Amino acid sequence: MKICIPTSDDLGLKSSISGHFGGAPFFLIVDTETSELTPVKNQNQHHSHGMCQPLKSLAGHEIDAVVCTGIGAGALNKLNASGIKVLKATGTTVEQLVAAYKSNSLPEFPDQTVCTTHSCH
Repeated sequence: MKICIPTSDDLGLKSSISGHFGGAPFFLIVDTETSELTPVKNQNQHHSHGMCQPLKSLAGHEIDAVVCTGIGAGALNKLNASGIKVLKATGTTVEQLVAAYKSNSLPEFPDQTVCTTHSCH
């Protein structure tokens, strides 16, 4: 399984989780079976609110799920429509989120708690 985690920095498993999916400077793609880490710079980081293009930002990278603290309704709907699950982050580092993912303890991101601004976190 490959999960995508928006991060504030590129420090591998020690990377800090970014508060908002679309505004994250980096995405770290983690293969939970092989432990391979693939950092991706977010080329769409400075988009207008509501204009997030998550699949464009992650083009060429296969992912099965996104684990994040905050996400806008547009990005959530686009990811879900593409068959990508969006899970609610319950930690502050990639290492913590990978462990939570492997223990199946991350809830799906609820529609009613999506962000309405980039500064919601």
